[in-house]
Amino acid sequence: MATTDLLAGENLAGQNLLSICSRGSAIVAELLRLSDHIPPVFYLADKADQVKYGAILHDFSYLRNIEVHENRISSDVELVDLDEEFRESHMELLVRFYRLFESIYKYVKDLTRYLEDVEEGVYIQLRLEDVLASDVGKQLLSESFSLYGLMLTLMDNRIEGPVRERMLICYYRYKGSSDTHSAVCNLCRATGYLPTSQKRPPKYPEEYFARLPPPLDVVKMVVSRLRSDDIYKQMKEWPSPDHRTTALANQAAILYIVLFFVPDTLNKENAAMREIVDKHFSDNWVISFYMGFVVDLSIMWEPYKAAMAALKNTIEPKHVKEIHEGQVARIHTNQERLATYLTEGVLTEELLLDNGHQMLHCLRDCNASLRWAMLHRNCRNKKLRDTVCASLKPERILLLLLHTAQLEFRVTELYKMLLGAKEERWAKARAECAQRVTELAHFFSGEQILTRNIKDGNLQQWFLNLAKEVTALDPADATLAGRKMQQLLSAMEDVEQFHQIESNAHVKHFLGDARTFLRQMVRIVNVREQTLATLAAIGDLSYAFDIISDYIPLMHALVKKDPFSVLLLRASFLKLASVLELPLVRINQASSPDLESVAEYYS
Repeated sequence: MATTDLLAGENLAGQNLLSICSRGSAIVAELLRLSDHIPPVFYLADKADQVKYGAILHDFSYLRNIEVHENRISSDVELVDLDEEFRESHMELLVRFYRLFESIYKYVKDLTRYLEDVEEGVYIQLRLEDVLASDVGKQLLSESFSLYGLMLTLMDNRIEGPVRERMLICYYRYKGSSDTHSAVCNLCRATGYLPTSQKRPPKYPEEYFARLPPPLDVVKMVVSRLRSDDIYKQMKEWPSPDHRTTALANQAAILYIVLFFVPDTLNKENAAMREIVDKHFSDNWVISFYMGFVVDLSIMWEPYKAAMAALKNTIEPKHVKEIHEGQVARIHTNQERLATYLTEGVLTEELLLDNGHQMLHCLRDCNASLRWAMLHRNCRNKKLRDTVCASLKPERILLLLLHTAQLEFRVTELYKMLLGAKEERWAKARAECAQRVTELAHFFSGEQILTRNIKDGNLQQWFLNLAKEVTALDPADATLAGRKMQQLLSAMEDVEQFHQIESNAHVKHFLGDARTFLRQMVRIVNVREQTLATLAAIGDLSYAFDIISDYIPLMHALVKKDPFSVLLLRASFLKLASVLELPLVRINQASSPDLESVAEYYS
């Protein structure tokens, strides 16, 4: 079975793994959606709720004395009425929450079963090593583990442990037990962690992740691939060494989550952690692990010896200061370049065709600096945060975002126009070039006079052959056509040295025109769909899905001060639309019916 075709419709192994990842993305969206609608009563946060509902809302301690608690309710008419009223008003929501918790349990069980099937040879001629040898296989396996870890992380951050326990006990009391209820309760029981508390329970979250772990040998294989490979092939979109950590940001987020399944790596494997940090976190320590959820590694990795030893160089104050100064200088330079490009009348099709690579490099620089600045202003280490925020004021970051988004928008629109007219412009330039070369052939036939009668059979034949080669150029194979055109340009420059041509101004003019059209064809053939994909990749703003809200008051102030800045905001909102792509990629590929509901949540 070809591992390169894992996403092919007839490839059962690939489709099953894709389906698991698609389910995982849908579960995460449902978790985030439901966590926004937790009835406040389940928190028992104030005295009134505790007095009124304390007798009917219980955590798992209820299971030790079920009869006592039920007798207390049944012997009090008011409690019976309150209990019935509570059941009627909350049952529908409780069912949805239970299905959510159960779906997380079923997700990891199905993932484990899938891996066991692969190992047992259910998918003929496909082993785990083959899946990991495939680019898509590496991505899907890494995402499948990361999504499970993400569910656990978000569940504990968005639906507090005591709240989960009260919901599960309510569901048990009102609906009774089921085959999975005990296992679901074990997975979802309180961890001792509370998002509102600064205190972190010992061995958290690794003990939480170990309640129902996926196969650890496979997790280690995935971690090994994440350490050594660029699984999303983003280095081609970010070729500069200065942007390496930006290019690897998505797999760095996966690594952050997946490493909690193998805490020995975080604690004891110094060499592995040095390799991970040098590759993914050499100049950053605040990352977005999913859709704007930000974590400070200097805090989260503090209990792990090997991880902190490896991260020490990155967060050393002198090094942080150097990184910060470099980012400030780059932002200043990029703001000047953006101002130049965005000046009215500067950004034209000709400029884009001639300087497309420089413009892409500018946008890469801007987006890399924007990512670093927006994330690291959320550093939780006070000393490091003071250093980062010293010269990176939020107003400056907002302007960088607005101007970057505006240039991206204009460049993208111009590229779309160029792509739309590519074939027509190519055909026109090719016809003009071939016509000039054919006229030169006629000139050297001695039958057509430009200035005086010159006959040269060799040059006539050479130009006729050249015209045929120009006419035969095909833009479908851009690489071959580009190479051929460079050869033709070189040949035209060489032939210009001939005495018969060098001494004739009109011939030189015609030859110069032919070269101009040929160079135009070279530029046109380099306009490719891939450039739009590159623009989308480097313009990704999913890391700011949550933290962008910090800049909304500044946006309001900017519009109030300068109403024309609304035009800049429009491009920024279009850039923000990129956040929809990340959670929908696998759902889309799997043609899942969850597509509409997940898209609706994130939009």
